[in-house]
Amino acid sequence: MTSASVSAGTSLFTPVSLGDIELANRVVMAPLTRMRSGPSGVPGGLMIEHYRQRASLGLIVTEGVYSSHEAQAFVGQPGIVTDEQVAGWRRVAEAVHARGGRIVMQVVHAGRVTHPDVNGGRRVLAPSAIAVSGEGHTEKGKQSYPVPRALTVAEARTVLDDFVAASRRAIEAGLDGVEIHAANGYLLHEFLAPASNRRTDGYGGTPTNRARFVVEVVTAVAKAIGAGRVGLRISPERNIKDVLETDRGDVLATYGHLLDQLSPLGPAYLSVLHEELRGGLVQELRRRFGGKLMANSGSSSITSREEAAGLIEAAHADVVAVGRAALANPDLVERWQGEHAENEPRPALFYTSGAEGYTDYPSFHADRA
Repeated sequence: MTSASVSAGTSLFTPVSLGDIELANRVVMAPLTRMRSGPSGVPGGLMIEHYRQRASLGLIVTEGVYSSHEAQAFVGQPGIVTDEQVAGWRRVAEAVHARGGRIVMQVVHAGRVTHPDVNGGRRVLAPSAIAVSGEGHTEKGKQSYPVPRALTVAEARTVLDDFVAASRRAIEAGLDGVEIHAANGYLLHEFLAPASNRRTDGYGGTPTNRARFVVEVVTAVAKAIGAGRVGLRISPERNIKDVLETDRGDVLATYGHLLDQLSPLGPAYLSVLHEELRGGLVQELRRRFGGKLMANSGSSSITSREEAAGLIEAAHADVVAVGRAALANPDLVERWQGEHAENEPRPALFYTSGAEGYTDYPSFHADRA
């Protein structure tokens, strides 16, 4: 290993502030669905250990956590609705903080990407009554997604209140902040895209109207817990779960307006999931936002040290969200700093229920023992 290779990418390991959250380095654990919370949605000892192991990352963004019972997307997904769930997350936060880490909760509403056999027989809600194609895993096996109920304006207000209440509970549990999930085909993303939002009221039609509900949710959460503890995740043009965004002009108009409205609030960060992080769209959205950018290149390839370091060195991002490499390497920062070999992820175990493929990935020191 040459001195040049050691020095390259050292900016990746320097401190940075995201709003009110101080990070020791710029490597962030991306939100990763793992479905280890059982039927109660309460984080238990296994989840606590999983997050504790990864506390040396600059920031942990939790898996998506449902904001209300009807917002649940997956069997085994954790929530932040009941007192027991709050207590479980408090233990997670304490374990991460005890190792000097920082952790924010990704708060999500599934929208139409759920089923009554997942969310306890409750309603399936969306901007418009358009079902997502395909099947989802339920308590009774794989089933087609149902046609959702189009939210009334009053019901949308209730959903907003749920986001606020969930965010307050996250702070009560001791987490350092929240990330509002407006990406990957879930409810807030469904509002943004014309393919999933066919409304004719103030929440539909024009880019300005389609962005309105996300603006309202983020604004309300920022008012409740402080903008410096609020991040927003978006995934323009990802074209997932039938949330199709194929018109670049419309995408720029919609997300540009969204960020123009949120920029004055001064949120902690904007997380963008996109394959072309250095490209014109992402960098223009970053300019419109005016704050810290968390970059995530998506699921087509595993984020490498070289890619992450290059984004920071070229000033295309302030921090980099890493998924599978962080999943398989609890000590990823140490491995990247020393340019050590990495564990390989085991995809067959991503969504099982036990410790295997979850908390049993060895550390670098254990590898050498």
